[in-house]
Amino acid sequence: MPKIASISTYNPPYSLEQSNIENLTKELFHDKIPQLNRLLKVFENGDIQTRHFCVPLEWHQSEHSFEERNNLYIELATQYSVEVIQRCLNSNEFLETPLHPSEIDAIFFVSSTGISTPSIDARVMNHLPFSDRMKRIPLWGLGCAGGASGISRAFDYCKAHPTSKVLVVCIELCSLTFQPNDFSKSNLIGASLFADGAACALVCGDEVKLTTTKSVPHITATASKWMPDSEDVMGWDIKNNGLHVVFSKSIPSIISTWLGPFIDEFLSEQHIKKEQLANFVAHPGGKKVLQAYEETLQLTEEHTNISRDVLKKHGNMSSPTVLYVLEQFMKKQRSNDELGLLVALGPGFCGEAILLNWRD
Repeated sequence: MPKIASISTYNPPYSLEQSNIENLTKELFHDKIPQLNRLLKVFENGDIQTRHFCVPLEWHQSEHSFEERNNLYIELATQYSVEVIQRCLNSNEFLETPLHPSEIDAIFFVSSTGISTPSIDARVMNHLPFSDRMKRIPLWGLGCAGGASGISRAFDYCKAHPTSKVLVVCIELCSLTFQPNDFSKSNLIGASLFADGAACALVCGDEVKLTTTKSVPHITATASKWMPDSEDVMGWDIKNNGLHVVFSKSIPSIISTWLGPFIDEFLSEQHIKKEQLANFVAHPGGKKVLQAYEETLQLTEEHTNISRDVLKKHGNMSSPTVLYVLEQFMKKQRSNDELGLLVALGPGFCGEAILLNWRD
């Protein structure tokens, strides 16, 4: 079973209280949205205290073109990728011996908040001494499902290439997509929820000789699920001035009716019962999303405590968020053969599930 041998995260430099962001949103949308004060309660009711951003709050008080936003995305996504990769490969919390970038065989770069050709991973290779024979697999457009999908595809790669060491790098700069002239409810909810973040995971094949400092999750199996004709549930509308968020209010109800049968089927295929899952590594899409997880999968708040804590301290960073949750699970010593389920949902509408087994 391929294993997740190391993991790291990086918080962009501007940490803001939820109340500060609410005040700026109120200033920008004043007299633009009917019943604004009532709608602004999403900032107070979302169980988010702080979020991290790549630009200061005042940056949003002036106009910025799509070109300016995207150029900043390319610059900072490259910079944050370098930082989080170095942290992952040199983590003495998980690795007995640091890894050199030249030892990496493939990199999955996951992002949906900017556009770059060549992709960001190619730009990162100019800053770190990777092999020029390294395989690059950029994944775009997966949104909140991207972190889980990246781990799943790295698992597939390592099953085919059991001697490989693979990086999954997730970078999202959601703040650069905020549209101050978009007065839709989706944009308001996005402003209350989304943040910036970066994460990197090292996935190793079965034949990799690598010693970890503690038990780490081995990937037993993965499953993907797609919902037909659901493009309008979440994603981007791409317009002349950039990316406009699509965020349907039906997401919690979709989770309640659609996710449960998918997870039940997946666990049944693996001959696993829900009661055997000690660790539930959920992408915290929002307060209502976590509540829907609990209801449909018969979980307690104890199961989602770590996800709730990540949401409280970071907000929803899209693809990296589930890796922030996984990092907290991995930092604690786990018993051998402890089972876990990693789950994330995203545009498509789609879901990704990963069965984990902690082992030395």
